Amino acid sequence: MKKKMLLLNTTVLLGLGGVLSTPAYASTIQDMESQKSQIQNQRQDVQSNIKAASDELTRLQAEQDQMKAQLERLTLAEEENNKKAQKTEADIKETSKQVDQLEKEIKLLQEKLEKRNDILKDRARSMQESGGNVEYLQVLLGSSSFGDFVDRALAVSTIVDADRGILKETKNMQDELKTKQADVKSKLASLEDMKAELDEMTVQLAAQKKQKDALAKELKDKEAKNEELKASLQSKDSSLANEQSTLEQNIKDQKAAEEAAKEAAKKAAEQAQKAAAAPAEKADSPSPKAAPKASSNDVAPTSAPAPKASNVVTVGNRWIGNSAYVFGGGRSQSDINHGLFDCSSFVHWAYSQVGVNLGPLGSVSTETLKHAGTQVSSSQMQPGDLVFFDTYKKDGHVGIYVGGGKFIGAQSSTGVAIANMSSGYWKQKFNGRVVRI
Repeated sequence: MKKKMLLLNTTVLLGLGGVLSTPAYASTIQDMESQKSQIQNQRQDVQSNIKAASDELTRLQAEQDQMKAQLERLTLAEEENNKKAQKTEADIKETSKQVDQLEKEIKLLQEKLEKRNDILKDRARSMQESGGNVEYLQVLLGSSSFGDFVDRALAVSTIVDADRGILKETKNMQDELKTKQADVKSKLASLEDMKAELDEMTVQLAAQKKQKDALAKELKDKEAKNEELKASLQSKDSSLANEQSTLEQNIKDQKAAEEAAKEAAKKAAEQAQKAAAAPAEKADSPSPKAAPKASSNDVAPTSAPAPKASNVVTVGNRWIGNSAYVFGGGRSQSDINHGLFDCSSFVHWAYSQVGVNLGPLGSVSTETLKHAGTQVSSSQMQPGDLVFFDTYKKDGHVGIYVGGGKFIGAQSSTGVAIANMSSGYWKQKFNGRVVRI
């Protein structure tokens, strides 16, 4: 009897052990866990790519915003330069009319003086015929030109006071008109030089704006492609997340089925033992422990603080790529806020940032700046010195020497930028004037 009971108990325990081991279940769960791990790894890669795409989109957006601001700045500068060009052209036309009018007046006056010359010579001949002073005639008739004649006539004391007054008044009028003519011609030449500078600047600004437009389009295209890539990656991540969720549910269901099978086998064994009317030892099986929780660490990006300018050589770097050249610009706070400078106003602003006043902002020019300090030899040039260039006129451009054969200044083609003065265009235009503040 005991042998039968022992045999029965052994059979039940063996059957229960076979059920509890469930090699088929274990194999299936292990496969699914492996698939889940693979999907998680794929998701990590995809999410890393999504983050990289998001970071790139952020960078492109910031670059695009900066480019948009520069385009707006260039457009404003172009409008201001066009206004100044139109005003200069109108001033040229008006000054040309003044020159023409003065030349007509001078011509009429010369004709009037020639007639007076004939009258005075007739008087001289009459004086000779009537026994006048021969020396007087020799002085007058020996003149080489009408101007010489007037000068001689005024010097001869024998001319009557009335004639002397007429001659002197006429000569003063002639001198005054010639002075006015010279002044107006000088003004006209200056205006024409300015107009040539403005025309060149307008062409350069238009070319630069075209270049910026092309770059902005390129950035926009990159942004669109990156958005498309990001959307594709997000779609893939969503699909992988669904697969992972399905696997996790399958694993959960499989584990539940396994537990149910174990519980059923356990109950069957208990019933078998009761049926045999013999006590059976209950086998304790360790309960499955929960899978370890996955952890992730997010590392927040850090950015170093932007370096601050410390002297006049570097203080203007903030405007590189963020400014535009405006003829006569930079003389109001509004212009400065928008980064609109010409060469002399930029130099004035840069020195003001390090506590040096170069005179009234409203009247600063290359002419005032070349007298603002001490002129030194170009062989002794040091960073911070002012350097001058002959562009549309003598000393028409000024910048700040930064060392290494380069200077920083507001250039018509680039706005504030660092340029090379040891070769090319600026080497040709450098006139050797160096002023130390």
